[in-house]
Amino acid sequence: MSISPEEAVERGDAPASSLIGGSNGGKLAAYEEIAARAYDGFVVRKDLVGQVKGNAIVPSYVLEFLLAQYCATTSEAAIIEGVESVRRILAQHYVNRGESELIKSRIREAGQYRIIDKVSVSLDETHDRYSASFENLGVTNALVSDATVRDNDRLLTGGVWCMADVSYVPMGDPGAKATSPWIVSRLQAIQLPRFDFDRYCRGCASFSADQWIDLLVASVGLDPDKLSRRAKLFQLTRLIPYVERNYNLVELGPKGTGKSHIYSEFSPHGILVSGGEVTLAKLFVNNATRRIGLVGYWDVVAFDEFAGHKRVERSLVDTLKNYLANKSFSRGDSTITAEASMVFVGNTTRTVPAMLATADLFEALPEAYHDTAYMDRIHYYLPGWEVDIVRPELFSRGYGLIVDYLAEALRHLRTLDYSGDLDTLVTLDPAMSKRDQDAVRKTFSGLAKLIFPARDGKPEELEELLRFAIEGRKRVKDQIVRLDDTMAASGSHFTYMLGRVDQDRYDASSARSVPTQEELDYPQYFTSHSDAGERGSGQWDAGELSDGIPKLDDVVDARGDSRSDSPVFDRRGLLKARAVPKRYKIEPSMGHSMPDILLPYLFDAAEIRIRDPYLRKPHQIRNVHEILLQLIQHADAARLPRVVIETCATDEDDYRAKQEATFEQLQQSWGQFGIIIDWSLVDYFHDRSIVTDTGWVIDLGRGLDVYDAYTPLSQFDPRYAIPHLRRTKEITINVSREDPPSA
Repeated sequence: MSISPEEAVERGDAPASSLIGGSNGGKLAAYEEIAARAYDGFVVRKDLVGQVKGNAIVPSYVLEFLLAQYCATTSEAAIIEGVESVRRILAQHYVNRGESELIKSRIREAGQYRIIDKVSVSLDETHDRYSASFENLGVTNALVSDATVRDNDRLLTGGVWCMADVSYVPMGDPGAKATSPWIVSRLQAIQLPRFDFDRYCRGCASFSADQWIDLLVASVGLDPDKLSRRAKLFQLTRLIPYVERNYNLVELGPKGTGKSHIYSEFSPHGILVSGGEVTLAKLFVNNATRRIGLVGYWDVVAFDEFAGHKRVERSLVDTLKNYLANKSFSRGDSTITAEASMVFVGNTTRTVPAMLATADLFEALPEAYHDTAYMDRIHYYLPGWEVDIVRPELFSRGYGLIVDYLAEALRHLRTLDYSGDLDTLVTLDPAMSKRDQDAVRKTFSGLAKLIFPARDGKPEELEELLRFAIEGRKRVKDQIVRLDDTMAASGSHFTYMLGRVDQDRYDASSARSVPTQEELDYPQYFTSHSDAGERGSGQWDAGELSDGIPKLDDVVDARGDSRSDSPVFDRRGLLKARAVPKRYKIEPSMGHSMPDILLPYLFDAAEIRIRDPYLRKPHQIRNVHEILLQLIQHADAARLPRVVIETCATDEDDYRAKQEATFEQLQQSWGQFGIIIDWSLVDYFHDRSIVTDTGWVIDLGRGLDVYDAYTPLSQFDPRYAIPHLRRTKEITINVSREDPPSA
């Protein structure tokens, strides 16, 4: 017998539906199909939250809990029906704060009424009973039974969103309690009642590492297909405070990157507060009432809008710095310990090169926090300028874990320590300071918990997390060194060696070092205090990273005069002179243009053959277009080449049609300017190369699709026209010369 959603609410349950059960839905991604099987009942389509929220000020984790019960299917018809069911439930039972008196009246008139509100419970020692407080209803003294509290102990630790049957018994009635007319007759948490960590790990084992990362990213509401690998890791780094006790994170960057969302909507165990609203009593302990502050009740305390010119109590700064370092604070005559992780998010107003050229990357902090003692207690500096600005197309329309389920998984992981796994993998530089090592270990442990909760990561996968962890702490230390030269000695030792190495046998010259992205992107502005002889093979000098092409300011004519002083110069001749066999690698960074890198080898060619299996989407095919733009500007107009392109077709008909249409446009556009393009779609192949009839063979490890994915902000985004402004992926290029075919 079927029941209506309203009946389900009255009974305190909801119909369970399987994601797999929807047979007429769209095609699922690989990670979505696995999630549907491994976490049946805990998966929901992420775009539905916005459809049901309306004017209900309810956290996303509450809405997703309801949606998972009514919309866990790929059937569009069932989803529409489920969304309407959740809307009706919210409309009838959610307590809007502005309508609290109306709801009280309904409870009084009906004698009992079911509401949805956040409920917290405290012990009333005077009357030896538990007293419930309703956040939106405004009732603070409702009677609640001991059994209800025992079954829902989270009511005592900050509160839980619930469906509650609230009764009203006038104080004069025979059945009334002497202390309050409000009685909680029945209560059901609208959050996960229990969590099975073993099932969570078993489910995770069904995924590859890449698939699991995509699921986590989708679960926080973003489309993993729109983000680069590095961008995904940044999103996961925001979750580390939830899985690591006493973790200190700073994120500074432009507005609109979603810095605060993860701390306000993601988990019931975190709280977001305005930086200007925090006091010593609110954060730590109120000496008058002896009541402990936020750090005693929450897993994560995040300071929103932390940057800017704010007046801050000196005593707050001093107490906070002590807590960040020692996990404890002193108030009055006692020392109190707590486990809350601290997150500081704020907006920057200047570009990275501008900050590096004149100040440091912490310049946006309030003056009271702009000191090395505070900075040295930060475990990770997340570069917000690298995080994508949140736009509608970045939000996920696919399936992910309901955030309440994921939040409980992260809270369980919080009790575990994975930092010891690092000792079996690598040896950190013994010259690295204790605080630096601790910071790296905590970040590594957090990322390992998130991505490999069952501790099944491969060595190369774990090394990636280690390098990411080192980079974030090195970013902190580099800024400290800028402000305090006495710290320079400890600022150069962010290296490691694979395996276990005795301290006296640690060889810095062969160790692997980790540069920050700022070093790679803006070497001209970066002030490094490290000794180049000690950096080891893992770090690239600016010269090693160069694409070998002279910048415009460096172009000289045949007489050695600079371009600014000479009206005539042979840029084509200079570029051709750079065409030499070589093999080199470019780390992910800005400032590298594939057209410029390839151009010297394409001059004088009558035929250029491009083999790349991944010239499928318009932005990938555009890379060919940009090479031709450079070529036509500098090539001999009488010797324009024929270009032969060989690539793989997509599997889906719709995408193939778009692929063919884009190639036809490319062919037509360049044909009118004398460059003939022939293209063909073949079966799958792997090797990528560019071969000219002049004998040059360019092996491209990644092919032409070398730039991180980006979505232009508008048609005026300079990245459209200037490849140097885009960030490359890791590139390996091998250029060799063969004897050209005889005429």
